[in-house]
Amino acid sequence: MPKIVFLWTDLALFLILLGVALYAWHVARTPNLRTTWARVGRDTSAMCAAVVLGVFLFIGVLDSMHYRPLLDAVEVSGGKGARAYSPVTRSVLDILLEKPMGGREKTYSAPLAVRQFTKESMLVDGKPVRDYPRLRHGGAHLSDPDQQWLGDVLRRTAVGVVAGALAAGLAALLVAGALAHRRGVSLPAAWHDIVYRRTPMPLGPMLLTFGILAVIGGAAASLSTGYHVLGTDSTGNDVLVQTVKSFRTALIIGSVTTLATLPFALSLGIMAGYLKGWVDDIIQYIYTTLTSIPGVLLIAACVLMVQVFIDNNPDMFETGAERADLRLFLLCIILGVTGWAGLCRLLRAETLKLRELDYVLAARAFGASPARIMVRHLLPNVMHIVLITVVLEFSTLVLYEAVLSYLGVGVDPSMNSFGTMINLARLEMSRDPMIWWSLLSAFVFMLALVLSANLFADAVREAFDPRARAYRPAWARGRAGKMLEDR
Repeated sequence: MPKIVFLWTDLALFLILLGVALYAWHVARTPNLRTTWARVGRDTSAMCAAVVLGVFLFIGVLDSMHYRPLLDAVEVSGGKGARAYSPVTRSVLDILLEKPMGGREKTYSAPLAVRQFTKESMLVDGKPVRDYPRLRHGGAHLSDPDQQWLGDVLRRTAVGVVAGALAAGLAALLVAGALAHRRGVSLPAAWHDIVYRRTPMPLGPMLLTFGILAVIGGAAASLSTGYHVLGTDSTGNDVLVQTVKSFRTALIIGSVTTLATLPFALSLGIMAGYLKGWVDDIIQYIYTTLTSIPGVLLIAACVLMVQVFIDNNPDMFETGAERADLRLFLLCIILGVTGWAGLCRLLRAETLKLRELDYVLAARAFGASPARIMVRHLLPNVMHIVLITVVLEFSTLVLYEAVLSYLGVGVDPSMNSFGTMINLARLEMSRDPMIWWSLLSAFVFMLALVLSANLFADAVREAFDPRARAYRPAWARGRAGKMLEDR
């Protein structure tokens, strides 16, 4: 039985997912929120982006289920065996990526290559020859790679595409069956409604997006059993594995940092706007001073202090993963503590407007305390700004981590992240011939994550901001949304 390990960021991520589930339950019981989120659900681009974000989140959750494998019993005095666990912390995702993770090469290799990217001196028939050696794992099953490589790649790609298409078809069948059961119609009728977008949500484009992702994922999974799909880095590690395991780091940075920002922004912003006077002056002075300090320098100083503490207390950590995870968790806290000023400004301005409305004046006239007014009457009415800002800031924080890791003050070097990959690719891009696949892989996947988050955030902003809805053109609302609004 392996030893289950809960890292700091694991607990934080699971608590955030629990909070999201509770909020979804609250939305289902609140008609106004349910109507507002229904507008988000009618946005085609936002729902397709939500499918992409869901895939990222699923992979991140799998990578957050950690354990330490059980080793053979160790003999101790008395003749009894003691349990010993591996010093390496693994995740459930590592089980799925075991094949490409175990296929470590000597150094660089290009995507789908069967030979090393750099030449080496070898003995061929007793004579020294300088050539590109065969890889240990990539294409090792081929006896004649020059003749068999293309056919084998096409065959594995076809198998992966078929497997992905079957998975997408099964998902579409389940969705159509659920819709048919809910509406009390036949399965073909439900599928007809999905294809012609006669559903409240754009199920057709969502299923198409999932199908494309399933086909690409199936092809990559099939090819990774015999090749390095995205090549290897300088130490011979698979770039696809590094990219996939960077999903969790990006999600942690975006979500946990936002959670750390909220207490300061909510409490100080509402207090400054409602109490005014000297309280407002002090809070304004604090966040004005904070924003006057260059953010990168402030974060770098805090991260370096944290690193000194970690280096001076090695006994606190049983494994290297726990050490790297604590640095990631504290980096999120530092980003949250130093990044609450923008949201605080917005909440202060909104509270200044709300405190003069009739319902707040009535509560004050009936003798309600300032704390009760702020919690019961002001806080619920500024949550739309909080939600919009939180969703919009997620993508910004993902990019911020890349910048910090590029400067060397981001996550631990042993932890996979998009910023670490970009940082290591600096020297690779200056080589001749150029090592381009590491940077391209990090760029493409980070672009997919950030673009999806931005598209979803735009839909949330337009749904919760009446002014954005009023000026939104009809073509941008999507076909399903336009039909329902015209009714």
